[in-house]
Amino acid sequence: MLDERTGTQKALIGLGGFVILFWSAAPFFWQLSTSFQEDVALTSETPSFLPNPWTWVHYTNIFVDKQFHIYLRNSAIVAGLTTLFCLAIGSLAGFALSRLQIRGRFGILAAILSVSMFPQIAIVGPLYLLASNLALLDTYMGLVITYVALGVPLVTWVMFGYFDTLPMELDEAARMDGCTPFGVLWRIILPISVPSLVTTGLLAFIAAWNEFMFALAFTSTIDHQTVPVGIANFTNLYYIPWGDIAAASIVVTIPLVIMVLVFQRRIIDGLTQGAVKE
Repeated sequence: MLDERTGTQKALIGLGGFVILFWSAAPFFWQLSTSFQEDVALTSETPSFLPNPWTWVHYTNIFVDKQFHIYLRNSAIVAGLTTLFCLAIGSLAGFALSRLQIRGRFGILAAILSVSMFPQIAIVGPLYLLASNLALLDTYMGLVITYVALGVPLVTWVMFGYFDTLPMELDEAARMDGCTPFGVLWRIILPISVPSLVTTGLLAFIAAWNEFMFALAFTSTIDHQTVPVGIANFTNLYYIPWGDIAAASIVVTIPLVIMVLVFQRRIIDGLTQGAVKE
């Protein structure tokens, strides 16, 4: 009976996993198929999942005609800088609130979290005026500062939660050896927090990589526009290039998939470590 129940449970788990995989991966494979189909096939009455014939014209269009590599470069610069600054500021803030004796730290955390709860549409106008007065429109720095302000609350909360699970004996032993608070963070806490840093950094990177509203409002030329804005620029009044958009979406998704696959072990460790407070 136990073996039959175990076999049934395994079958149900396998079926559930297949359903989740199909639900998550099917849109990606449909986009992949679309990116290799000709425009005539995409507008036919009977759609086909498999391209017939195959074509690379959409990838040629986005990189040769639409200069999509420039948008990719801009997104990589903005998202990379955003991730570095978010991790630096969020780690310092999370460490200070978790490991140092700061009065009213939970009130500070609540204030930090409340900042991130404002709808983007409600703050894009004031931030636009501020960026305009500071000559930050159509610059990398204007986007990076905005994304860091939006990403630091999440990073601070996640790192605070992780640091709070580490035993205080680590700090005490390091201070007995002459470490300053910053030395404790740099030499002791951060090296053992790599999984959490990787997980949090990836979340910050993906958020900056996919952000559209501020990138659309703050940039006006291809020199600083990011990938979401670049894809939006593909369309015109009378024509939507579905094949080019599908090809661009595949190209944009591949770096994120590679990052997740490369760091999957670190991501799993970051999500599970600290779940039990010692």
